[in-house]
Amino acid sequence: MSASDWAEAFLEMMAAERAAATHTLTAYRRDLADARGFLSRRGEDFKTAGPADLEAYVADLAARGLASATAARRRSALRQFYRFVLDEGWRADDPTRRIEAPRRGRPLPKVLSRREVEALIAAAKTKDGKAGARLEAMIELIYASGLRISELVALPLAPFAHTPSHLMVKGKGGKERLAPLNEAARAAVSAYLVHRPAFLPIGVKASPWLFPSRGASGRLTPRRFAQLLDEAARDAGIDAARVSPHVLRHAFATHLLEGGADLRIVQTLLGHADIATTQIYTHLAQDHLRSVVQTRHPLARKAS
Repeated sequence: MSASDWAEAFLEMMAAERAAATHTLTAYRRDLADARGFLSRRGEDFKTAGPADLEAYVADLAARGLASATAARRRSALRQFYRFVLDEGWRADDPTRRIEAPRRGRPLPKVLSRREVEALIAAAKTKDGKAGARLEAMIELIYASGLRISELVALPLAPFAHTPSHLMVKGKGGKERLAPLNEAARAAVSAYLVHRPAFLPIGVKASPWLFPSRGASGRLTPRRFAQLLDEAARDAGIDAARVSPHVLRHAFATHLLEGGADLRIVQTLLGHADIATTQIYTHLAQDHLRSVVQTRHPLARKAS
């Protein structure tokens, strides 16, 4: 796989898993092209560049007098890109590790409250039998296990022959991890399996995928699931811009931490290679706890 293929894979991940807007993807594509051009002039590319090369690029951004917001976004795009490359196992190191993160306040992931997740599941149930059962099963699986959308649509059918309590999931870089399944997720999948034959391609009697489709790939695509999720959000009265498959994964992690789960356990469940990636969720959990104290503590209520 070439260095340019790495960039395309990163942008595809941002579109499918993060539900990045078109203008965001366009900006990131431009940012990566800018970095690639600089590295090329130094005789390097994304595969061969070292920390010194990336630090030189950041210095060049400053020397060009770019707007601080533009320079910050380009540094952020590069850091996210190399974190993705590291997670995929395409490089054994992250050459941006010495680059200082943009000082613009780290954006927190979008997250849904427990009530909103419940409303989303309820909205899925209101759809017609087979479509509603499939969507409910997919939402419950991500929320129960913290699956990436790419992991969800690639789930095989075989493990669900005996309502498993956990799944063996192959994540980024081919790394395997155990993903838990709660009772709600198991029940939702069991209900969906009754309707599953209706989603098989015409003329096909069997498929290895849990979520087969009549599309070219033979299984439901991340983009199609994102569209169905948007519809459920609107039906639930939730701004669709706040909902994506990755937001459900955020909800899984944040709600675990709010419930007192250990950060290392959440890291393992999410399949993060670096705990720093998981730590962002502690900020969301702390915000929730602070809100609880401010609204529920008797002295706080008196002060207000």
